[in-house]
Amino acid sequence: MSHAPRLDTPRLVLEGHRGDDLDALAAMWLDPAVFGGIGGRPRPREEVWIRLLRSVGTWTMFGYGSWVVRNRAGDRVIGEVGLLESRRDLVPPLAVPEMGWVMASEVHGRGLAHEALDAVLGWCDAGRIARTTCIIAPDNAASLRLADRVGYRPIRDAAYHDRTVVVLER
Repeated sequence: MSHAPRLDTPRLVLEGHRGDDLDALAAMWLDPAVFGGIGGRPRPREEVWIRLLRSVGTWTMFGYGSWVVRNRAGDRVIGEVGLLESRRDLVPPLAVPEMGWVMASEVHGRGLAHEALDAVLGWCDAGRIARTTCIIAPDNAASLRLADRVGYRPIRDAAYHDRTVVVLER
């Protein structure tokens, strides 16, 4: 598969990244409520563009990747969720695909990240990908709770970019 399949939930549509998603994604990654729990720094537009291209390329190379999350009512970009091949500098390295998620701050606390993750994990569990991992900052309580609710369990702590992260696996 060279492109993301469309996934539908009651409130969301998950689709592959498109070039015209850049403005909405760049705005999301400049919001402190978004980047504060994920790396602690805003992402410049250029970096967001490279992330978008990486997602498209991941689908081409591996047959899995990330989706843009759109609100079904209005078709507005409200996040990203999916599988990454980041090849992070962790010791030991991550051995299975990494799940990642980020939602725009205006939808935090509404259960939409959980809904999106359920759709992606359902796609994985349909015989595609048996195990996934994720890394979360220990002070990102909301993401740690969500990871627990969808079945991730901590397996170790690791240093990443001079910060401690919790490595979880499902």
